[in-house]
Amino acid sequence: MHLVEQTVASTDPDPKALACYGLLLRREAEPEQVWLRFVTGRPVSGVTTQFLEWCCGKLKEQHVPVWLLVWDNASWHLSRAVRSWIRQHNRQVKQEGKGVRIIPCFLPTKSPWLNPIEPKWVHGKRAIVEPARLLTGQEVAERVCGYFGCEHEAHLTILDQAA
Repeated sequence: MHLVEQTVASTDPDPKALACYGLLLRREAEPEQVWLRFVTGRPVSGVTTQFLEWCCGKLKEQHVPVWLLVWDNASWHLSRAVRSWIRQHNRQVKQEGKGVRIIPCFLPTKSPWLNPIEPKWVHGKRAIVEPARLLTGQEVAERVCGYFGCEHEAHLTILDQAA
């Protein structure tokens, strides 16, 4: 397949890029799952904590007590706000005796091959691409969710007070 670089009119309201958080869920004796949340805007700390909270809620429903979170060194993963949110979340889980503890495991810099979700992103991008036309943000989101077999959830967005 030969991809042709597409140009976008400066007046086009559709986003030029689409950010997406993903969680690769691997559990013994169960098929892998990918959970996705797209972002309106760009990934920042306030959106990251929304994603973490959403994942914790879903993991709690599945009776998962501890989440080993493998992360790269993106600024929105390493920020003081996100680290503080995780500490506070874990403190609350310990005090209440219910919920999902988060154990973040940061990968070495420039080592994406160590992150098990990275090959999934590559295959997903290749599977949904159109060689001769530009897809809209909505088309991309729907195709990606279709490829990974997950529901297209409402997009995460930065809260007004965090803007």
